[in-house]
Amino acid sequence: MTDPLFELSGRVAVVTGGMGQLGAELSVSLAARGMRVGILDVDTEPRPGAAGLRTGLDDGTIRVHECDVTDRGQVEAALALVEVDWGVPHLLVNAAALDSPPDAPAAEVGPFEDVPLEALERVVHVNVVGVVLPCQVIGGAMAREGRGSIVNVGSVYGLLSPDQALYDFRRTAGETFFKPVAYSVSKSALPNLTRYLATYWGRSGVRVNTLTPHGIENGQPAPFVEAFAARSPLGRLMDVSEAVGAVVFLASDASSYVTGANLVVDGGWSAW
Repeated sequence: MTDPLFELSGRVAVVTGGMGQLGAELSVSLAARGMRVGILDVDTEPRPGAAGLRTGLDDGTIRVHECDVTDRGQVEAALALVEVDWGVPHLLVNAAALDSPPDAPAAEVGPFEDVPLEALERVVHVNVVGVVLPCQVIGGAMAREGRGSIVNVGSVYGLLSPDQALYDFRRTAGETFFKPVAYSVSKSALPNLTRYLATYWGRSGVRVNTLTPHGIENGQPAPFVEAFAARSPLGRLMDVSEAVGAVVFLASDASSYVTGANLVVDGGWSAW
């Protein structure tokens, strides 16, 4: 028997960045709980191994709309398509984000003093503007309906400085490598955006919260995994499925009096 507190069946979700690792997991899991899920992403093809996402796309419980979430016109057009299909969303998950890739130019992962401004601007543009605009457009539609929940996906690196020791293995191998500043700067904006919107839309029935995960397992090099495990209170990386429960909670009536909060799912990383 389904607990009515966590019942999501018949509701509509929009997940930005839903073709990525975390976004796809959340999209599939929400659809499995009876939601209709509209994905907004610049990519429209599932990643290899994302069988659940392909199934959802085939059966129509998940639909993907090609969309640059930093372009207001594209977000408005995507929302219009979602509304035609299913009506005004009940849930917005802002999971779209950009980080420096493993093959980033050397200058981008070099000393802070030398990080190119354009690299900083690119990451901040996606990770901040790409959350603000969907909140404006989709959150605004929710507010007009008098209900809704927004989950902004943050990062522990928006709360704490990266532990650069996790990357010692790269420097030992002769590389110059530092976790870049841009990701931390951009993700640190989200908890306060959440607080702002929670107070702005509180009387309109829209709840806004931050989800802060950390250390999602994604085929990282063994030395990184070992260093992370040694630093983590739970002694391991996070499986992407372990973010689902937190989002279901924030999406459902179980969290009806939770707004402006930051739900940290980091295996205790920020506890010391």
